[in-house]
Amino acid sequence: MKFGAFSISLSVKDIHKSKEFYEKLGFTYKAGNLDENWIVLKNENAVIGLFQGMFQDNIITFNPGWDGDAQNLEDFDDVRSIQKRLKTDGITLTKEADESTTGPEHITLTDPDGNNILIDQHR
Repeated sequence: MKFGAFSISLSVKDIHKSKEFYEKLGFTYKAGNLDENWIVLKNENAVIGLFQGMFQDNIITFNPGWDGDAQNLEDFDDVRSIQKRLKTDGITLTKEADESTTGPEHITLTDPDGNNILIDQHR
């Protein structure tokens, strides 16, 4: 399975303090809007999303169809085919994609230690 771009989505208490902290670690602005309480930062291949007030826990995020710079990949596995494979392998999903659709869609699952995983296809 090809999951595409990888990032960590962090639920933060103060997005301005978090942004300042990660910038001191060498991360730079990639995308987002501080006025909307979300921003994406990057340091080489490492991508971190900072989100204030949007979700409770941190999330491991994959984006099928994108590379680490959010550029479209020609060859990728659609989230619906990933879903089908995961279900065949006995993985329980906490949110399933509508298999009758095409284009943007997402699925969610939780690993055995309670870590939330988002597979979020934007195209």
